[in-house]
Amino acid sequence: MNILITGGSGFLGARLARTLLQQGRLALNGGAARTIESVTLTDRAPPPADLQADPRVRFVGGDLLELANARTLPAAGTDAVFHLAAAVSGECEADFDLGMRSNFAATHALLEACRALGTRPLVVFASSLAVFGKQPGRPLPRPITDDTLPTPQSSYGIQKFIGEQLVADYARKGFITGRSVRLMTVSVRPGRPNGAASGFLSGMVREPLAGLRAAVPVPAETLVALASPARTVEGIVRAAEASDSDWGPLTGINLPSLRTTVGEMAAALEAVAGRPATELLDWAPDPAILRLVDTWPGDVAWDRARGLGLSADASYEQVVRDYVRENPAAVKLAAR
Repeated sequence: MNILITGGSGFLGARLARTLLQQGRLALNGGAARTIESVTLTDRAPPPADLQADPRVRFVGGDLLELANARTLPAAGTDAVFHLAAAVSGECEADFDLGMRSNFAATHALLEACRALGTRPLVVFASSLAVFGKQPGRPLPRPITDDTLPTPQSSYGIQKFIGEQLVADYARKGFITGRSVRLMTVSVRPGRPNGAASGFLSGMVREPLAGLRAAVPVPAETLVALASPARTVEGIVRAAEASDSDWGPLTGINLPSLRTTVGEMAAALEAVAGRPATELLDWAPDPAILRLVDTWPGDVAWDRARGLGLSADASYEQVVRDYVRENPAAVKLAAR
């Protein structure tokens, strides 16, 4: 089996690649498990050294839109495409053209390149909770379900919803086998901050654990829907494995989410690393972040994902402990 991961050098792409390579086999669309022979990673920057060292990994650097338009990717014989590459929320609000190019045009070009293969490859599209948004003067449904009408309130959310619809239509026409998964906010992300408006939901844990100050730009009572990196990758892989009948409608599904508040996240940080960690949090409202966060749903149901055997994280404290265990070099405050 040959697999392509776009955004393969990023945090989630690299973690997905490691997961697939470690398990060594994958059962696509309800079929029998097959040996993974190659994983192609494409991104602007090279992947981490451990992935480069794996003989099954091939790296194709460059701009995804250009590579797809040139039919360089996906290569002939590609069985599955995990499309994770995207410009993130804050970038898309600041630069409309960047978002449209990276999230709309590149996705369309990639789907056209998959269609041109003529082999109906399976495509897992990483959508986002941002397809749902609170419209001015109207409350959000409680909870948001798989079938709630998306009403995105950001360029990023609109671009992700367009991607979902494109994947559904290409699948309906028989050009691909399509799966769209709506990712929750992933926390805790290791490494450097990215341009996502939701980045503080990782930074408020990651930075204090490293002995650094971190801004918390929203009130403690702010409700959020989160998923750990492990649960997120688990959902992406399960989407590829599910048969058409198990998957059901071609519309996107909500991946499992942990419903919590920003204040409860801070309490979990303190439970793991003590008061010195939470004393590094700067609770200072940021109007620009608040405007975006106010449109996000925090109460999300995920019945279709549950039907696929997926589950949410048990607690945010466990998520923090898992981060500490997986990233010892990035933690300076001792865990309890």
